[in-house]
Amino acid sequence: MAAPGLTSVADASLVHVLRRLELIEARVRAAVARRRTTDPETDDRFRGLYISQAHVDRLLAPNAVPIAPDAGAARAREDIESAADAAEHEGTDLRLRRLSRAFRLEEIDIELLLIAMAPDVDARFERLYGFLQDDVSRRRASIGLGIELCGVSSSSAHVRSRLAPGAPLVDEYLILIEEPERPLLTRSVRVPDRVTAHLLGSDAPDPVVSALSYTCEEAITEQTAPLVRWMQSAASSSRLAYIRERPGASGAALAASAFHQVGRRTLALDLERLRAEDDLSTVAALTAREVALTGGAVVAGPVEVLVAKGLPAVRAFSEMAAMVVLVGARSWDPAWARDVPFVCEAPIPDAAQRANLWRQNLDGDTPAGVDLAGTMGQFRLTAEQVHRAALAARMEAHALDARLDENTLKSGARAQNAAGLERLARRIEPAVGFVDLVLPPDAMAQLKELLTRARYREQVLDVWKMGGPSARRRGLTALFAGPSGTGKTMAAEVLAGELGLDLYTVDLATVVDKYVGETEKNLDRIFAEAERINGVILFDEADALFGKRSEVSDAHDRYANVEVAYLLQRMELFEGIAILATNLRANLDEAFTRRLDSLVDFPEPEEEYRRQLWERSLGTTMPRADDLDLDFLARSFKLSGGAIRNIAVAAAYAAAEGRRPLGMGHLVRATQREYLKLGRMVVESEFDPYFQHLTNADT
Repeated sequence: MAAPGLTSVADASLVHVLRRLELIEARVRAAVARRRTTDPETDDRFRGLYISQAHVDRLLAPNAVPIAPDAGAARAREDIESAADAAEHEGTDLRLRRLSRAFRLEEIDIELLLIAMAPDVDARFERLYGFLQDDVSRRRASIGLGIELCGVSSSSAHVRSRLAPGAPLVDEYLILIEEPERPLLTRSVRVPDRVTAHLLGSDAPDPVVSALSYTCEEAITEQTAPLVRWMQSAASSSRLAYIRERPGASGAALAASAFHQVGRRTLALDLERLRAEDDLSTVAALTAREVALTGGAVVAGPVEVLVAKGLPAVRAFSEMAAMVVLVGARSWDPAWARDVPFVCEAPIPDAAQRANLWRQNLDGDTPAGVDLAGTMGQFRLTAEQVHRAALAARMEAHALDARLDENTLKSGARAQNAAGLERLARRIEPAVGFVDLVLPPDAMAQLKELLTRARYREQVLDVWKMGGPSARRRGLTALFAGPSGTGKTMAAEVLAGELGLDLYTVDLATVVDKYVGETEKNLDRIFAEAERINGVILFDEADALFGKRSEVSDAHDRYANVEVAYLLQRMELFEGIAILATNLRANLDEAFTRRLDSLVDFPEPEEEYRRQLWERSLGTTMPRADDLDLDFLARSFKLSGGAIRNIAVAAAYAAAEGRRPLGMGHLVRATQREYLKLGRMVVESEFDPYFQHLTNADT
């Protein structure tokens, strides 16, 4: 058991443990010698397989008084602990002593712990313990053997209490008492591998805890002052705090930064990684043991995961024996813990602070000419998300063999979006810009004003405080109204593309439900998920959801009005960007108008814009016949942009089938088909002079 060569300061902690184990070995040697002296059957090769008459007589003899360690052993322990005192005085971290202080252990606890741990450090103890227990199959010390080796009576109430529920050794999972069906004194005692490894110098975390842990980026230092003051005073008060976080804020990052400032290591747990079969009380106890071993503190969330599993699950974490910071989006419920926690709200970094986070994570690789506050500050990302976004942007730039630029940074930011909304809406990655839009100047100007509001709302509302202290609306909502095919969805895509965001089109089939109250629940899920992502949400055919309230004549009217009233309230609190698109503006409830930041009308295009739409729809790569007359098409057919595109695509298919360049015959016949779809009359005077193409399919 000696440790030759372990003389460095770094090995002093291991030397201390090994020297204490040498004392255990000396006690085992003495116990073996006594057994040989008092038991003449020790050489019986069938020993342990039967009980002899002589053995029965010895069992019925008066109990011997336990033999306490001799004076030499006591002096040896004093020498070991004196050397440990000197090492600690020089600043050496002795793990056995730190463990004793962290878990409030008595000397008898340390002795029992070392006795149970000995077979995991030196294999000789397996056979020795088997010999002393008359059973070669029992390779670990029993409770009775442990008490005997400590030199105390097996009937000692105090020693038994140190191995019972409620004692630190048991409750903190420093030892595991196995075989509960056996009598107490014959139950095996085992030290978990994590505790043994820690005392021998390893810092590898427990696998159960490691499966939930992650590296947490720290928040901006100036935001942590209240939390730091609580931590510095927490030694004499509650060790529990709760941080409520809104989208764009990170309670975990705030806690990690505060822990760093008070000199504690952060153990961050993602509770969404919990498995259905995990026993939460065990997970919480192992977490508390881990931070006690390492001198750290816990930040865990989201608390909603625990709430869904029931009140005992929340209390398992909120009442663990460690400094704990829980995070979540809900308000604190006093029933979650017996202690009164320190409760605060995680501040949302403003655009300038997020720009600083980007600079720190880009580490000097900021692309030239990119305004991080104006361009990237609009992405409501936490410190952790900014770190991951910067890594994603670097990987994309490397894969493309290009330099970091604004587009790759935006792509990295979009990659941090959660996938929850994609179950409720269709994700569209924007592929168009303002150059692809054909709109009157007034509508185009309104769209650009809306873009400006989206880009600078962080600066106006957060930095300049223009919303005022009583303002609750932080979101941006616009209404796009106009006939079908006039470019409303495309304009939403352009807006999202210019902002570098994804567009999510709400699928009404996932929202509307025939059962009372279910539609509101679905809408709440959509708004909640939309606030968690950096994207633009589009409610197409919005009048189906945002219709006018009516007089109540039956139960259906009442519930329909409740649905609209809920939408009015929820939009007031929505913090994202939402666009409502409708063909029937008059059908929308007037109460929505006040909540709109912008209202853009999309009129049917005039001849000038129809000419541009024909040109855009035909593209530049399709072969064209010499007889194309786009001026005639724009002048004669009053169609929307969507209808013009449908005609162009249908004509292109016809041209491809005939292996001929696109000509007026293809376009005129496709126009006729579109007229029939729209329910319009096909009048010869309107198609003249190309009406003959409708009767002659070969032209």
